Amino acid sequence: MKKLILTLSAVLCAVGAFACTNLIVTKGASANGSNMCTYAADSHQLYGTLHHSDAADFPAGAMREIIDWDSGKRLGEIPQASHVYSVIGNMNEHQLVIGETTYGGREFIDSTAILDYGSLIYIALERCKTAREAILLIDQLTQQYGYASEGESFTLCDPNEIWIMEIIGKNPKFDKKGRNINKGSVWVAKRIPDGYISGHANQSRITTIDFNDPENCLYAKDVIKHAREQGIFSGKDEEFSFCDVYNPLDFGGARGCEARVWSYFNRFADGMDEYLDYAMGYDLKNHMPLYVKPNRKISTKDLADMMRDHYEGTPMDMTTDIGAGGSHLPYRWRPMEFEYQGWEYVNERAIATQQTGWWYVAQCFDNYKYGVFWFGVDDAATSPLMPFFSCTSMVPECLKEGNGSLLEYSETSMYWIVSRIAQFAYLRYDKIGAEVRQVIDEYEINLMDSMPDLLDAIKREDYKDEFGLTAFGVDNANILFKKWQDLDKYLLVKYIDGNIKRQNEDGSFVTNGFSDDIPEYPIWEDYSDKWKENVVRDNGDILRIRK
Repeated sequence: MKKLILTLSAVLCAVGAFACTNLIVTKGASANGSNMCTYAADSHQLYGTLHHSDAADFPAGAMREIIDWDSGKRLGEIPQASHVYSVIGNMNEHQLVIGETTYGGREFIDSTAILDYGSLIYIALERCKTAREAILLIDQLTQQYGYASEGESFTLCDPNEIWIMEIIGKNPKFDKKGRNINKGSVWVAKRIPDGYISGHANQSRITTIDFNDPENCLYAKDVIKHAREQGIFSGKDEEFSFCDVYNPLDFGGARGCEARVWSYFNRFADGMDEYLDYAMGYDLKNHMPLYVKPNRKISTKDLADMMRDHYEGTPMDMTTDIGAGGSHLPYRWRPMEFEYQGWEYVNERAIATQQTGWWYVAQCFDNYKYGVFWFGVDDAATSPLMPFFSCTSMVPECLKEGNGSLLEYSETSMYWIVSRIAQFAYLRYDKIGAEVRQVIDEYEINLMDSMPDLLDAIKREDYKDEFGLTAFGVDNANILFKKWQDLDKYLLVKYIDGNIKRQNEDGSFVTNGFSDDIPEYPIWEDYSDKWKENVVRDNGDILRIRK
């Protein structure tokens, strides 16, 4: 076994503070012909609701308030557009989708800037029809108003293209009047070639710049100049690598971030063993490619299930060591590192994680009028996805903003009922978690299998029943909410006190044969061998039965 002394600050920065995942499937790699992308909002402070804003027109002089997405702090205001598009979640009416992961990078923070990364996402969704338009607008806005966040990777997906844009603020420089004369951002964006898959997870991934290929690579004109001015790059332009200059990789960035992308690539592409040591933080020089060609077409369900990954079947599998307890729990509570006898160790950070606020799988179609935004709340491994069309004009009560919060429990909130079931599943994950997953799979497979017929029915450009499509999403969410309430009660009855009640073939509970209120004696499931081994090693002399 390899022992590594970790740089504690690096692990805290790259693994603990930032925690989102974006996965990308181009339509040529997709089983359903759509461009697909995912996002998990994994902050410990984000609550799961579904954002919605209507299309609207505004008079000249109207202003748009800017509220920092992470803190709720008011940053300022900018002129409002004369017309804005409707947005459901992170998809607008033109099937443009924007997600993100925070990588931090060099500490260039402009205190005078007023546009944070979250505001940029939603402003771009309100004003842009395509990924390219959004990239150029983000550049324009940050140069004018400054960039108020740390380094970010954006996924920008429309029916025809998917781009990754990596951005970081410039190091401020103030004149004698206190004005920042170095306002703005530096960035690079690359289009993912059709037929390939990609992703990012809190670590900058774009390397060199294709200076003469605007169809596939866009960049800030001063992206290299700024690095030279800051003394962080001195080589030739063609040697410049955005991620190596603005977000140098360390152990934490590899193990806590790049490893998630590797796990995705490893499931769907050949030859990824070559990059295992890179993902585990042992060989940081063997850089993993930005995108790879999958060995098969990827379905919506495949992508949704990838968002439920815990490194199963890899050396980082979270279900196999003693940290998984006696029921193979694939989670490690925070912090993300621990120290023992002078050595520092890391708790794995998988794609699926307990602190997810909400997540999605988005489908953008070039041959259908509407895209599909599959939305879930809380931990992806124990939460179902709900479909909403890009024309959706109403949010169900169970997903409305303002219905509960992380500080206020709500009986009518999807987030809280999903969280209740997840918390219970964590106690006996190999049994309760598996049963929850079975319910999710049955529901999602049925719904996803029926989606092509529904899309074909609304394929016509003159299709008018957008209210009916809104009702479809709202009604499905309401039915699912009731289903999850019933599942919560059922699981408590079945697994209370660490027991497992016996069931008949129809799912009803077996009674003792004398009373309808008294169950047959319950099942006691054994602990894992790994758990037994470590308990015996720790305290076997006291616990051993003597005859």
